[in-house]
Amino acid sequence: MQKVLIITYYWPPAGGPGVQRWLKFVKYLRDFNIEPVVYVPENPHYPLIDKSFENEIPSDITVIKKPIKEPYQLAGVFSKKESKTISSGIIKDEKEQGLLQKMMLWVRGNLFIPDARMFWVKPSVKFLLSYLNEHQIETVITTGPPHSLHLIGKQLKEKLAVNWIADFRDPWTKIGYHHKLKLTKASQKKHLKLEKEVLQTADHLLTTSFTTKKDFSAITKQPISVITNGYDDDEIEQVKLAEKFRISHIGSLLSERNPKHLWQALRELTQENQEFKKDFELVLAGKVSETVINSIKANGLENCLIEKGYLSHEESLIQQRKAQVLLLIEIDKEETQGIIPGKFFEYLKASRPILAIGPKNWDVIRLIEETQAGSYFGYLAKKEIKHQIYSWYQLYKQGKLLSEVSTEKMDQFHRKNLTRKLASVIQQFN
Repeated sequence: MQKVLIITYYWPPAGGPGVQRWLKFVKYLRDFNIEPVVYVPENPHYPLIDKSFENEIPSDITVIKKPIKEPYQLAGVFSKKESKTISSGIIKDEKEQGLLQKMMLWVRGNLFIPDARMFWVKPSVKFLLSYLNEHQIETVITTGPPHSLHLIGKQLKEKLAVNWIADFRDPWTKIGYHHKLKLTKASQKKHLKLEKEVLQTADHLLTTSFTTKKDFSAITKQPISVITNGYDDDEIEQVKLAEKFRISHIGSLLSERNPKHLWQALRELTQENQEFKKDFELVLAGKVSETVINSIKANGLENCLIEKGYLSHEESLIQQRKAQVLLLIEIDKEETQGIIPGKFFEYLKASRPILAIGPKNWDVIRLIEETQAGSYFGYLAKKEIKHQIYSWYQLYKQGKLLSEVSTEKMDQFHRKNLTRKLASVIQQFN
């Protein structure tokens, strides 16, 4: 059985989407004759905790844990809330940032390059040089963000000539919050230099979106495979749909992930149709920026709003299945076109219509059309959004609101089928 070392920062009990991708790959890799060995930090600073993921770790998998120095823990002495918020990627708009957050963002962007986990690189390389030799492991996979982990892979590649696969769950210099880090010209130049070195040194690159592959192809000639995120089997019993016309968003809503025209469309529907107002409820489950909440309340929707806060993965799946309509939102910027939220695939599994609002040429549009899972709109399409919601509402009143996704279209995104694609990349080095 071929062995592979997987270097990841996010691992149970971490919560959120970042942990799921490699937890699920590890779950299925043995089905394809590949033995995973996982390397993770011993004392990480996770902004979200979900202990339910610990139940999914195969009992006899080798998981190596080594200490990491975490600047976010020190930052928490000054402001635990700000530290947790920034590490979660929830950054306020410039005009709403206090002096402390501005200072912490500058420090994060310019003193910790590529990110605050940079101090784990040197000790990890030192340990893994010996470990890889002793256990005869010739293939290494790094996954980011945090992109510091790719620097571990780069040094192992240079010192041991291992086979190195670099997995990008999100872009590096084109990630949505990158421009908010208050980077100096020198710092931005260093980010671009490191990114280019990683892309040109790795033997194979993985991305979760088509746009990121296209962007990377302009920088490197190394092979790139798109392996999206996906959904897995679950043991959740049949969930009854909410009695009300419930539109739900599951996951984080950053300050810029704030479709004001959607809230305006919902305000108009509640003002123009008393029956809709009586039937409608908006559920937000996950970390939500104050900016988003204030926009919703400014449109008079506070009485329709239900905030669930952060939920375990299992509870999130239940909430998805209760919704009449599932809301998928991405920041309206060119650099977010290549972001396909992991929850999209779980939304497919939930078999509820998806209302997707995001940037022009968003990769999600391709998947929405391919699977016929719902409808996509730009941020400014208030009239069209309003019409679609009301059309779905009328179907809801008739008991006919259904998702059109077929099993055949969904199967390609099952975690086991995605692991099959990963295994083919790994096995090229056998």
